[in-house]
Amino acid sequence: MGRHDGTRTIPPTNVNNRANITALKEHRVYAYSCHYGLREEIDRGDFVILDQFIDFTHLRTLSFDDKFPDGGRHTHMADPFNEDIRWAMITAARDLDISHHEKGTVVTIEGNRFSTKVESHMFRICGADVINVSIASECVLANEAGTSCAAVAMSTDYDCWKEDEAPVTWEDIPAVLSANVEKVTKLLVSIILYLKVTE
Repeated sequence: MGRHDGTRTIPPTNVNNRANITALKEHRVYAYSCHYGLREEIDRGDFVILDQFIDFTHLRTLSFDDKFPDGGRHTHMADPFNEDIRWAMITAARDLDISHHEKGTVVTIEGNRFSTKVESHMFRICGADVINVSIASECVLANEAGTSCAAVAMSTDYDCWKEDEAPVTWEDIPAVLSANVEKVTKLLVSIILYLKVTE
């Protein structure tokens, strides 16, 4: 199921995350998306099994509750990604010998623009390992809905913090994606099979 309606005509801020999570509420959610790397050791094409997020969005609807008729509810978010699914992702990446990192913090920004250099360095100081435009928003809603979720990130570039490289452009990303399509497919199939076996 694609976030952007399969054609990327919907900007990330306008994706109806509530509808997407509602549609998946009775299922485990394991997400995959492209990210921009904030660490030297996270190379282009590396996978990062996320365990924490920083939400840097400010225009999105991040709750199913528009009103509090019963006094409201507060969703625990200390460990936002489901450990069973994370372990399936880690096991699959190990078995397939895919270059990966077993922990990582993602900072989710609004998009559609890339970061400034100062922002990129700030995210690094804050402890983020990768940047993207979707994961935190989805994860917040999934947890509120009681849906188990986890996410694997593929790093496509170094954003713009790395002074010895040119800042990322949209044209740079498809080449890394194309080179990793087969790995992504194998990884997702392995995750599904592992979770079925361990049910």
